[in-house]
Amino acid sequence: MIKHKDHFHGSDLEAIEQVYGIKKEDITSFSANVNPLGVSYQLRQCLASHIDAITTYPDREYTSLRNCIASYVGSDASNIIVGNGSTELISLMIQIIAPKKALILGPTYSEYEREVTLGGGSSLYFPLQEEDDFRLDRTALCERLSADIDLLILCNPNNPTSGCILRKDMRKILDHCKRNDIFVMVDETYIEFAPNMEEINSVPLTNDYNNIVILRGISKFFAAPGLRLGYAICGNGDLIKEINSKKNPWTINTLASIAGEIMFKDTEYINETKELIHTERERICSILDTFSMIKYYPSNANFILCKLLNNVTSQDVFDTAIRKGLMIRDCSTFPFLDDHFIRFCFMSPEKNDALLAVLKELFSK
Repeated sequence: MIKHKDHFHGSDLEAIEQVYGIKKEDITSFSANVNPLGVSYQLRQCLASHIDAITTYPDREYTSLRNCIASYVGSDASNIIVGNGSTELISLMIQIIAPKKALILGPTYSEYEREVTLGGGSSLYFPLQEEDDFRLDRTALCERLSADIDLLILCNPNNPTSGCILRKDMRKILDHCKRNDIFVMVDETYIEFAPNMEEINSVPLTNDYNNIVILRGISKFFAAPGLRLGYAICGNGDLIKEINSKKNPWTINTLASIAGEIMFKDTEYINETKELIHTERERICSILDTFSMIKYYPSNANFILCKLLNNVTSQDVFDTAIRKGLMIRDCSTFPFLDDHFIRFCFMSPEKNDALLAVLKELFSK
């Protein structure tokens, strides 16, 4: 077994090439959480015909793109902000809100804490409890949200737990935060994968609350991380005006802007993706039910968090799987998790079966 200190991210394929001697083209990444269908069918057919668009600057207001996004999410174009991936928008929002103290649900994506720290603030974690299957205790959260907190950061569905907060509960959280002058940033990167998206989607709340911003992107559901297109939905006109006055112009290139308009209208691709993920989620969970040494937690996204119940570690699983060209996520670097947690996303049935075979090999002994 190769000994190393690295914990690889889904985009670290070049590093894996060096450590394991496996060509990145031969690796199936169950760690990146990207739609296994690849990019939108319509995008494949249409984008090349728009190549001449790069000879001009994008519309500074991205009017057509924002109208398309507004139609897709069910909001008003005036509530839409676009950026160079949701990562840029996370950074921009935190810079402008400038929290002195942020509360983050954990375990979760590490970029939130990093951006708060870069902005001169500090972060506290509200730990999701393993004994509750990492489901949020809304009452306990609200008891923790006091006047010393000025920003609450939620990932919904959450990464890596794949748990979710229903809109009815989000409304209660927003009410409490409103009373305590706390702003709420909700990262909905994985919302389109959720089987009960209509119960989770917080966009309608932006019509009633001015203390919430919702962030989304195209990297995961639309399998286009290289295009770097993200967007935010917010009903706070003053905040939107401040953001637009401070953000750099033309952060989205012309082709990415055109690509977004194509993808958001590709209903065949959208529906096929939802059906594939739903079917594979159900099938994989039914198979995992037969593994007595693996516990999995309820999945509301396109990935699943599992706990290993014997002496096999997350590094053992990673090492065994990567040697077969399959890359899972060793979750031991997430706060509140240890070296007995792994995460993997749902790919095509054939690739899923290959990974399940590895798990069977490790956990049927």
